[in-house]
Amino acid sequence: MCGRYVSATPPDELAKYFGALAPPAEHALSPNHNVAPTQTVYAVRERDGARSLDTLHWGLVPFWAKDPKIGNRMINARAETVAQKNSFRVPFSRRRCIIPADGFYEWQRLDGSKRKQPMFISRPDGEPFAFAGLWEKWRDANNLDADGEPLELHSCTIITCEANDAMAEIHDRMPVVLPPGSWDFWLEPSNTDSEAAAGLLLPAPSGLIRMHPVSTEVNNARNNGSHLIERADPIEV
Repeated sequence: MCGRYVSATPPDELAKYFGALAPPAEHALSPNHNVAPTQTVYAVRERDGARSLDTLHWGLVPFWAKDPKIGNRMINARAETVAQKNSFRVPFSRRRCIIPADGFYEWQRLDGSKRKQPMFISRPDGEPFAFAGLWEKWRDANNLDADGEPLELHSCTIITCEANDAMAEIHDRMPVVLPPGSWDFWLEPSNTDSEAAAGLLLPAPSGLIRMHPVSTEVNNARNNGSHLIERADPIEV
């Protein structure tokens, strides 16, 4: 799964990298080195012929949900079942997005110990990952805007797949990383060929990732700061 990641690149740089419009200044997010579920995150979407860097709630809330808290259990969607699951099937066909990340964390089980070693995974070239994601729009019938319309919550999820050889050393799954050549197809809402989209949900090449141990401070989502991604001495068993 992917339950924590880093989003520290300024929004104007992210928007330029993905060929998208930057969010308004009032919607810009602070650098976050310990992004956790239910927080507001950046997502690249294409709507009405324009690509934009938007802010969404992490944890997909299906349009049919009665309670938005269901999104707490939908931070990830499995590549193997995303096209069939009731919660993800519709957004997978027409509401795909990209979740930018400077890197992500995973926890490695340690033989002979109940403790886990947190690892930071990033790209060797320092560029952002482009995680495959889905987004959805949920209307809150119990809360209306000034025009009497239900307030909307736009939420997202990150798609995961089997780990590549490098990641398999620490975990059996990883986020789907989309190569630049697939971005146009993935983001285009009119591309409703789910089979073709599913063909993109593959493990990234092992050469695309590097990893190192980091402090157990990252275990607590309240901790933040660039020091969290610094190399730390491995946990002694």
